[in-house]
Amino acid sequence: TSTWFFIPGLIMLIMTIVGVFLTAVVMAREWERGTFESLFVTPVQAAELILAKMIPYFCVAMAGMILCLLAGRFLYELPLRGSLLLILGTSMLYLIVALGIGLTISAVTKKQFVACQIALLVSFLPSVMLSGFLFDLHSQPLVIRVISQLFPTTYYLQILKSLFLTGNHWPLLVKNSLLLAGYAVFFLGLAGHITRKKVQE
Repeated sequence: TSTWFFIPGLIMLIMTIVGVFLTAVVMAREWERGTFESLFVTPVQAAELILAKMIPYFCVAMAGMILCLLAGRFLYELPLRGSLLLILGTSMLYLIVALGIGLTISAVTKKQFVACQIALLVSFLPSVMLSGFLFDLHSQPLVIRVISQLFPTTYYLQILKSLFLTGNHWPLLVKNSLLLAGYAVFFLGLAGHITRKKVQE
């Protein structure tokens, strides 16, 4: 059933758009207007400020994901052969990765238009073309498969399809979750480092 393969991809796409694109554009606007930097003169630490900026987008993305889950289950009869808790947990982990990427883009560019273009190039387009959302990666040339392994969307989509359609396949879940955790640590650390550096300058 084609919709059963399509809905997990839509969930991944929504999480990516909210996590990366929306965060990068809105945060870059705050850098551009100077409101973000003005907060650093307060006693608030950089880590606390970044966390506070992440929470609203985290909640919006999770609400969108829950709506997709309900629509997929009750409108399209999408099976749920794996654990719902694992779906929610891995989605939260991927969302942290996406938010870290968005914060990094906004801190590097500090311009709303530039952040919008970069977010499209590094998140939306790879999510659609290289993650397995539209085209099965097993049928793609080796070069495409290698490039797709560089993007966290590929690992998250594999997790979703596995949990929805096959069940708790632990080797795949553990491997992909560890990779997503590595991406999360890297991008959040990078966002925090760049933010502190920009403020010091």
